[in-house]
Amino acid sequence: MLRYVPVVMIALLVIPVSAGLGMVLLPAFGYLPVLGGEQFSLAPWQALFSQPGLGRSVAVSFTSGLASTALALLIVVLFLAASQGTWLDRSLRRLVSPLLAIPHAAVAFGFAFLIAPSGLMARLISPWPSGWQSPPDALIVNDPWGLALTLGLVLKETPFLLLMSLAALPQLQADKRLQLARSLGYAPAIAWLKVILPALYPLIRLPVYAVIAYATSVVDMALILGPRLPSTLSVSILGWFNDPDITRRFMASAAAVLQLGVTLTALVSWWLLEQLVRRFSRHWLTNGSRRRGAATLTVAGRGGLALTSLTALAALLGLALFSVAGFWRFPEFLPQSLVADHWQRSAAMLAAPLATTGVVALLATGLATLLVVAALENEQRQHLHPRRALWLLYLPLLVPQIAFLFGLVVAAEQIGVRPQLTLVIAGHTLFVLPYVYLSLGESYRRLDPRWLQIAQSLGVSRNRAFWKVRLPLLLAPLLTAVAVGLAVSIGQYLPTQLLGAGRVTTVTTEAVALASGGNRRLIGVWALVQAGLPLIGFIIALALPRWLGVSQRGVSR
Repeated sequence: MLRYVPVVMIALLVIPVSAGLGMVLLPAFGYLPVLGGEQFSLAPWQALFSQPGLGRSVAVSFTSGLASTALALLIVVLFLAASQGTWLDRSLRRLVSPLLAIPHAAVAFGFAFLIAPSGLMARLISPWPSGWQSPPDALIVNDPWGLALTLGLVLKETPFLLLMSLAALPQLQADKRLQLARSLGYAPAIAWLKVILPALYPLIRLPVYAVIAYATSVVDMALILGPRLPSTLSVSILGWFNDPDITRRFMASAAAVLQLGVTLTALVSWWLLEQLVRRFSRHWLTNGSRRRGAATLTVAGRGGLALTSLTALAALLGLALFSVAGFWRFPEFLPQSLVADHWQRSAAMLAAPLATTGVVALLATGLATLLVVAALENEQRQHLHPRRALWLLYLPLLVPQIAFLFGLVVAAEQIGVRPQLTLVIAGHTLFVLPYVYLSLGESYRRLDPRWLQIAQSLGVSRNRAFWKVRLPLLLAPLLTAVAVGLAVSIGQYLPTQLLGAGRVTTVTTEAVALASGGNRRLIGVWALVQAGLPLIGFIIALALPRWLGVSQRGVSR
């Protein structure tokens, strides 16, 4: 049975994405009989190109996606170059997964509270040295150039790229390479950039591409931080899809295809940038320079990630502060009183979305974990090395959600499946599965095989050795992978909104819906709950193995 699991897993990833893309292409060219489109035409495209501000929407989506990815990757690369093998590096290995767990919407809300004209940063410098007695008249959040959106994306993309880099480094024997380079007189940061980075980047190329695909088509963070008139292309598509005039879905489909083109153009542009960097860096890699600029790189590397981490932490503290703030007049840095009224008023409203969030996250993560463990066990038993098929695992992450989820809804309706909770769970599984696989895969492969060989030499069957030896030794990484899966599911906005047709309410959908209301205290409550749920999962994942006294000696470092 195990040998069929990888095929089933790949089918679960490929078929929905392919069906979604296929069913978004047809209405994009006017064909959707259920809505009266019985002939192919270019009318949806003509309607799309007549929309005011379309060019700016495309430009903001494109530039914010590329700029945020480049900045996040630069922060990660410089940090690893400056800190590889240090206490700071070892400390962050333990913190990177919980940082990744914080949902996008929670980070966006916290960052908005931080940088708004009446936010914490403005209060910190008021009335001295800024001289502001009232909030400055400046459009910082929702600025028309997407700068706030770009910086908000950096806060979320940096932990993901750092986690992917840390997972890939053991494959390179980085410590040995660095020792050899340092024995030749290279400064640590220069040695890392010249010896490790050229070998590391090919291993994290797919995660980088996934980040570009997400950043160019993000919806939840764009609703909170992005420009309003016009909005980013993905937000506009969601608005057209939810328009009461259902004929606008033809135009929404055309816009979804355009979004796919924007993301593809961004990926091609990044690939061209890779070729330029490769060509112009050859001289620097081989010129023998050993220490020039090392001090600057070290300061920039440690300072960049420290600033990013402190900003994310300040954003979360801002959420907590606003959720209990009483009367709070500008420019006072702290509220005059702390109250629990906002939590008490929200308690009744939180119950149903919390229950739905828990059910969806647990079922989606449970199904994804079962498939991943079965696929990895089959890989070990059959001695497979499925590196070539890895891009299929990234398929749901490489294709913009807005570009195929609308088509997936249409495809589901064509076969009689209406938007419902079951469809939402299936949609969440589609996005949870890749993250669970990426979180668990390396630990599973690096388990010392001698433990199972000893068990089998004593007459234990493969299946019994799996339950009695492999799973207990892998309990800690397995729980961490489950925590990552829960965090991914809890943070999903667009799959819940589209596949549930707005009738399946989770903490994330309700929190994002509050963005247009402007009630910071209420938003703080919901966003803090959204941020706290994944952290509970990580606390359990870290504490349970220690409480049970489970050994990890079988996992090679």
